[in-house]
Amino acid sequence: MPDAGTVPRPSAAGRYARWTGLLTGLVGARQIEAHDDLGVGILNAISVFGLCAVAGVLVGDALAPRPRGTVRRAGHTPRRVRDYLPRRMTLVLLVQAGALVVLLAVAAWVASPDGLGRAGRALTMRCPDGSVTRTGPWPGSHYDLPILAALAVSTGACVWFLTRIARHPGEEQARHDRALVIVAAWGLLVSAHLLGTATTACDALMDMDCGGAAGNLANWVLWPTAIVALGTVAWCGFTVVSHKARVPR
Repeated sequence: MPDAGTVPRPSAAGRYARWTGLLTGLVGARQIEAHDDLGVGILNAISVFGLCAVAGVLVGDALAPRPRGTVRRAGHTPRRVRDYLPRRMTLVLLVQAGALVVLLAVAAWVASPDGLGRAGRALTMRCPDGSVTRTGPWPGSHYDLPILAALAVSTGACVWFLTRIARHPGEEQARHDRALVIVAAWGLLVSAHLLGTATTACDALMDMDCGGAAGNLANWVLWPTAIVALGTVAWCGFTVVSHKARVPR
């Protein structure tokens, strides 16, 4: 038997926490981008925005009211986190997270120092005529580590909260709905990073003086990836801000 108790609607404090996280992230991201002197402040700004958005959702979940009334305990079968994840959204986000990690790894592997000798900020290519062209900024190792750190921190925090949701008493529908919002917050960070990284790489490849193959890569791989990520950003963002987000049962 699932837990029965009566669970009130999400508290106003929880909704305010979500909005506060988003607004704080927007302000912080704007400040970072405005004071960036290296050319790709948007990538660091996305990390700040995504972490604040995730933090707001997790604080809002922590402020969720406890079940009221008599709560019947579940049977002996342990509840698993995966039982409460939104399957379609989780699958899409895992694919995008994998694409982000692969893109960051490849970008770091082919990156080169820029004109001032700063590692991982440019892309250098030898043209068919023997000349060498360099373009940047490029999402190499200079930006990879902050992105991966933000991804690791947010993933660990979200997994901890999802485990907490699965193990603590509560009503089944409420568990699914809370998990949906947490997964969407994590997805907002993942898809926004994928969008920013793919767009930055596209701009650099399209700027290559002799980049026929590089331009094809941008047109046929990276731009479609960026467009899909943009749609996912909108999907996850709407789920986070909507207080009526629910998983159909």
